[in-house]
Amino acid sequence: MNRKTAHAPLVMPILSPGSHRTPVRGACFMEFASYLAGERWSDHPACTHPLLAQLARGVNDQLSDDARTSITSLIPRVVGLTSDDPRVSTEIALRAAIAALPVANLARQRALAVGLIGVLARVMPPELHAMGRRALDSAPDAERWARVYSARLGSARIDPSAANASIVNIAVEGISVACIEDSDARLTNLLIEAIETVERSRDTVMPARRAELISA
Repeated sequence: MNRKTAHAPLVMPILSPGSHRTPVRGACFMEFASYLAGERWSDHPACTHPLLAQLARGVNDQLSDDARTSITSLIPRVVGLTSDDPRVSTEIALRAAIAALPVANLARQRALAVGLIGVLARVMPPELHAMGRRALDSAPDAERWARVYSARLGSARIDPSAANASIVNIAVEGISVACIEDSDARLTNLLIEAIETVERSRDTVMPARRAELISA
């Protein structure tokens, strides 16, 4: 179902952490999305970009109850929101690392720096590369450690999809346990940025595809 045609169910599930067997027992962010989409009840619905859905599940579980309620309005935006462009996952991972690197503890900073160095080695727009570079500059000790670690790995093959997923998990956890007062706001903003990333990709790709069909 296209997200523009998604409709609210007659009985609204209540957002809560974790997975739930039925809507009566509550729902996580992505379970609610599957409900709106008319899919089988699941926290891994086909209607949403997989890495965006992973980030949404993590944010849902780590937010306070009040903040979790506030993200309910974002759920319709992820229904039907997906993309086949691999650069979308790279950008989501990049933005997650950028959000978490300045506030995460040392162990997570180092892991995020390793991931971010790998992300920056891929092809991406200059403005995103510059954002990643500034994030590494904010944690120079972590970057130095990460470069030594990466050099030891040498030419070991790293699956970009697995790397992106790991970055997102570490970033969400890092923000949620950081000694800061605005973790809810940071997590919510990260989710919004990820949604906007996929929305931009779809808005760019779909007109191009329509042009291809017209000229064929």
